[in-house]
This record gives sequence, C-alpha cells and structure tokens, in this order.
Amino acid sequence: MYMLCVMVLLHCLTCGRTSSAVNKLWQEWKIAHGKSYNNQKEVFFRRAVWERNLRSVIQHNQEASAGKHSFTVGLNHLSDLTTEEINEGMNRLRPEEPHSVTNASSEEMRSWSTPGRVDWRERGLVSPVQNQGQCGSCWAFSSLGALEGQVAKRTGVLVPLSPQNLLDCSGHEGNLGCRGGYITKSYSYIIRNGGVDSESFYPYEHKAGICRYSVKGKAGSCSSFRLLPQGDEKTLQAAVASVGPVAVAINAKLPSFHLYRGGLYNVPNCNSKLINHAVLVVGYGTSGGQDFWLVKNSWGTTWGEKGFIRLARNQKNLCGIASFAVYPTL
Repeated sequence: MYMLCVMVLLHCLTCGRTSSAVNKLWQEWKIAHGKSYNNQKEVFFRRAVWERNLRSVIQHNQEASAGKHSFTVGLNHLSDLTTEEINEGMNRLRPEEPHSVTNASSEEMRSWSTPGRVDWRERGLVSPVQNQGQCGSCWAFSSLGALEGQVAKRTGVLVPLSPQNLLDCSGHEGNLGCRGGYITKSYSYIIRNGGVDSESFYPYEHKAGICRYSVKGKAGSCSSFRLLPQGDEKTLQAAVASVGPVAVAINAKLPSFHLYRGGLYNVPNCNSKLINHAVLVVGYGTSGGQDFWLVKNSWGTTWGEKGFIRLARNQKNLCGIASFAVYPTL
C-alpha cells in the first residue's frame, strides 16, 4: 500500500486533482482502512480533507528528499480527519493538577547507569500497539503501558492491561472517559481499587461504559507513582534506562505528527508548553548523529513506524517530551 502511495503521489505532481490515479488511490485507501460514510455530503467532505492531506504529504516528502526534513509523512487511517477533529477527539490528555506525590530526585537518577541505547521492546516490557480510535483515551494507554513494563520486569510475564477498565471505572478519581483524563489519576484509581484487569478479560470498546471491574481479571497493581523533574531530559533518560518505560505527555497538535510515517521527528515549532497527548517512552538512542526518544503511540500500527515514533532528543525538550513524565512503583 505504501509503495503504491509513493508511486501515485509522484504521478500526481503532474496530474489534476480528479485524475484517475487519485480516484484509484482514494478507493484503495478507503478499502485498506475500512472507511465508509453515511451520505454523499460526508463523502464530499472527507474526500476534500483527504486530498488536502494528500497534497501536504506530497509537498513535505519532496522537501524531505531535498534534505529539508528529517522525517517523512504519509497517508494513514487519520487522513480523512481535520487537524481539529484529531486534536479534539483523540488528544484529550488533561492538564495535571498539583498533587502531593513524592517526586523523583534528579540527583539520584543521574547517578544511575545510562547506556547509549535502550529499547525495552527487546526485553519484553512493551505490549503490542493498540488503536484508541475516536476516543480521547490516550491517558489510559500511556499510564498502563508504564505499569505493564513494571509488572513484566518483576514477574517476567508481559500482560496487556485494560484501558477500558480505566475508561469505565476511574471517574471518581476525576477521569472523563473518552472526553479525557489524567495519567496520575489513573494510578490513583488502581491504588484505591487494588488493581486493574487484563485487556483479555476486559477488552477495549472505543467508548466508555458501565464499570465491570472484577478481581477475577486482575493482572496488575501499583502502590505509588513518581513524577520526574519537569523538562529534564537527562533525568528522563536515566529513568527510562534504569526503571523501564515511562508515561509522558507531549504536544501532538501538529499535522506533521498526525501524518508521521518514519524518521527522526524534529519540528522546531513543536511547542513544549502545548501538551495535549499521552504516550509512552520505551527507549532512546542515536541515529546518524541525532539523539532520539523511542515513543509508543496508541494510534494503531498503520501510523508511524508500526505505531512508534522517533522523536528528537536533547533538543530543548522538543514537544514537551520531558515536561510531565511519571512511572508507577509496585
């Protein structure tokens, strides 16, 4: 599908917007992503949005070929959505409120060993990428990703945990289901509840519902959580190296993030203060002399590098990667 996209995009540089090549790509893209629409008015609107994104992909990748960008973009399952729809419907991490939890010490963590490269996928601490769909549940996927890593590190068994459990049951802590939530309040719920169910026992439904937690499905728990110093990438690196995957908050507002295909995501205008999305740092490294964070998203495997993104590291807290980082303790 991707190679076909590339070929058609190149062809489209010399063709009209209603060419048979574009029509064919539109039909194949809809089939590939299971897209269907309610009426002709919606078809026209979605096609227009999709074509606008198609033109953005062509322009960006031309510039990337000329060395102006360190990453490529491409059509994915989000390409018929506007930037506003993605940010309002999916990027619903809530701004964290002050709380009394013990913060992690930067001095302590910086004394820990920090190898040049870490990838916790290779150690069995990262569960498969899921797709949150049109639900602002990123906070649930991010917080549970960090907890999955800690449980697997202790037990040697990786068990995907249930975001649906958090969507349905953590409202008393202040989370709002698909309308958004907090990483720390996810942990507060798990602590108060005494655990969280597995994904297999309590599967994801892309919408909030009635709480159905059962101790029979319990697969993880934590006793506390620790916040890392705000904006400190060196401490985040030490934590990822020594602790495991860490839940973080980032700015995912830009269209280039929504359409990210692969490479080192380094966008100077990705403001570190405009945080709206929760993801999981599962490692870091250096490629071609450029430091990067290895980040797991919850937008499915057709987004990015099979659901992951390499985000520039040591670039003045790009996209706010270290502005709010937290991990649970068992």
